[in-house]
Amino acid sequence: MTAAQTNSALAEQINALREHFDSVILPMWMGRGFNDALGLPFESLDAATGEPLPVVRYRAMACARQLYVYAEAPGAAAGAHADRLFSSLRRVFRDETHGGWRYSVDPQGQPLDTCQDLYTHAFIVFACAAYFRRSRNADARKLLLATAETIESRFRGADGLYHAALSPDWRQPLRGPAQNPMMHLTEAYLAAAQVAEPALFATRLRGLAQAMTQSFLSAPTQCIAELPQGTPGNRIEPGHQFEWLSLVRESAEVFDGLDLAESLPRGVHWARGHGVDAAGVVAALDERGGVLDDIRRIWAQTEYLRVLAVLGERAALAEALAGFRARFLHAAGWHECLDGSGAVVRADMPSTSPYHLATCLAALPAVV
Repeated sequence: MTAAQTNSALAEQINALREHFDSVILPMWMGRGFNDALGLPFESLDAATGEPLPVVRYRAMACARQLYVYAEAPGAAAGAHADRLFSSLRRVFRDETHGGWRYSVDPQGQPLDTCQDLYTHAFIVFACAAYFRRSRNADARKLLLATAETIESRFRGADGLYHAALSPDWRQPLRGPAQNPMMHLTEAYLAAAQVAEPALFATRLRGLAQAMTQSFLSAPTQCIAELPQGTPGNRIEPGHQFEWLSLVRESAEVFDGLDLAESLPRGVHWARGHGVDAAGVVAALDERGGVLDDIRRIWAQTEYLRVLAVLGERAALAEALAGFRARFLHAAGWHECLDGSGAVVRADMPSTSPYHLATCLAALPAVV
C-alpha cells in the first residue's frame, strides 16, 4: 500500500470512529445515561438496550471523567452539559467536613464511601483543567489548584510516591502506592500545567517520574508494573505501558533526560511483542511474558491506538483501527470486554469508558 493509500484508509477509519462517538456515544450520556434529577451520569448502561442498570452508587471519578468528555466535545449542548456536570461534581462530592472529595454516594445522592482516593482526586484535577479551558470559569482553576495542593500535602510520602487511599479524616493509609493512580496523577498534572503554574507542575511531574522508575520499573521488561517491585502477585498491563508512553511523548520537554523517558519505549516494545495479537491487547502479563489475564478491555485497545498515533505508525494504526471498530463497536454503543475468541464477557457500557475514546480521538487527527 502506498503512503497515499495508507493515509486515505486511515482517514476513513478515523472519520468513522469520530462519527460513531459524536452521533451515538455523546448523545447517549446526555439522554438515557444521565440522571436528570441528581444531575449525575448513571454508572452503567445495558449494552443491548441502552437503559440504565440498577443503581448501586455514583462515583466522583465517573462524574469527573464525563466532565472531561463534554468539556472537550464541540457544540453548545456539550458545553451546557459540562456546566451541569461541574456544578454537580462540586455539590455532590465535595467533602466539606474533612476537605478533599468523597469516593461515592448512594442512589439518593447521600455519602456512601467517604475514603480519600488518589485516583478520584487526580481526575478532579484533570477534569477541572479541561473544563477551565472550555469555559474559562475561574472556579474550575481555583478547584484544580486546591485539589492539587491537597494531593501534595496529604497523599505524597517522603519517598516521592503517593498513597492510593487514605481514611476519610486523612489519618490512616488504606492502600499504599500503586501504578494506576500515579499514572493518572501524571496525566492530571500535565493537564493542569496547561492552565496554571507550569513550572511548579513540571517539578512535581519530574519527581513523580523518578519515583516511579525507582520503585515500579520491571528490569527484565522495562515496563512499569502495577505494584512496587517485590510485591507478591505483581503484574504488567500492556495498556498502561501504551498510556504512559503517550503521556510522556506528548510532553517530552517535561520528562527530558529522565530514566522513565528512556525505559518506556523499550517497555512498549516488549508489551507489543507479548501482549498484542490479532484479537487485540490482553489485560495482563507476568514478567516472562506469560498471559495472566486474556480479557480484551476496550480501554487497553484505545490506548494501543493512541500510542500508535503518537509514534506515527500510520499503517499499523489504520489496521488496528479497522480491527477495533469491527470487534468493539456496535450500532448502539460498544462492547466493554471481549475474550480472546471475540465473545462478549461484559454486557454493560460504563460511564467511565467514553473518556478513553475521547483521549484516543484527541491523538488521532495529528497523523492524518
